[in-house]
Amino acid sequence: MNEQNELKSMGLKATFPRLKILDVFRKSDMRHHSAEDVYRALIAEEIDIGLATVYRVLTQFEQVGILTRSQFDGGKAVFELNDGDHHDHLICTNCGKVAEFTDADIEKRQHLIAEQKGFVLESHTMMLYGICPACQKKRP
Repeated sequence: MNEQNELKSMGLKATFPRLKILDVFRKSDMRHHSAEDVYRALIAEEIDIGLATVYRVLTQFEQVGILTRSQFDGGKAVFELNDGDHHDHLICTNCGKVAEFTDADIEKRQHLIAEQKGFVLESHTMMLYGICPACQKKRP
């Protein structure tokens, strides 16, 4: 399905800003982008879309499920394409590197804990903070 049809199927018009912002996520080597990252990528391509529009489109994409939002260390919201696969994050407190992981045992345990506490789990995020291997090598 092309981007225009994908947006239309989710109830969004295929506007120039929406298409270009979606393009930033699809073509980037980075997985996680802040609104400012997206804005800088657009500026680098000499595309005139304002930062307020970027924020608005990212929120719309999150609401329809195209993107998922996370808040890593420092409270800055970052977005990533929602590929339908749940994953958790390891975040380096030194350089900010983010590594994604999945673990079936952790997922089962989280659901079991929720059930034991009488909750029906709708969603969750897990972020683990530590020092990545590259930063560990740099330390004395």
